[in-house]
Amino acid sequence: MTENNELYIRFPSLPVNIAFARSTVAAFAVQIDSFTEAEYNEIRKAVSEAVSNCVQHAYPNAPGFVEISVYIEKSILKIVVEDQGVGIEDIDLAKESEYTTIPGENLGLGFDFMAACMNEIKIDSQMGKGTKITMIKIPEKQDA
Repeated sequence: MTENNELYIRFPSLPVNIAFARSTVAAFAVQIDSFTEAEYNEIRKAVSEAVSNCVQHAYPNAPGFVEISVYIEKSILKIVVEDQGVGIEDIDLAKESEYTTIPGENLGLGFDFMAACMNEIKIDSQMGKGTKITMIKIPEKQDA
């Protein structure tokens, strides 16, 4: 296992890049060999949800960019997903189950899925400046 490592990627906020981001972050995370397959799946799901939010909500008029930074420190995985889009007006409201700005297209469960998959999630957003989602994943079973 690698003690410390980091990865930075930047890509257009296009739907086709959701799978790319999910796969890339999960492939990087395999350096933490104490994660189970179920935990790798949770990482994939959380990254998909975070990037999907950027693709669907951050840039309503034209694609922008999504940046992902991934850090491994000992057995802790930290994932930061950022955009420079429109921002979230009310983070507390956005975190409520079933709240969506696109009724009929979204279930409004993205933040719920992220929180269920990760040990910790933090959302920072400023109107007109973008959103930053920080997620932490710690393996259930630490190496002895």
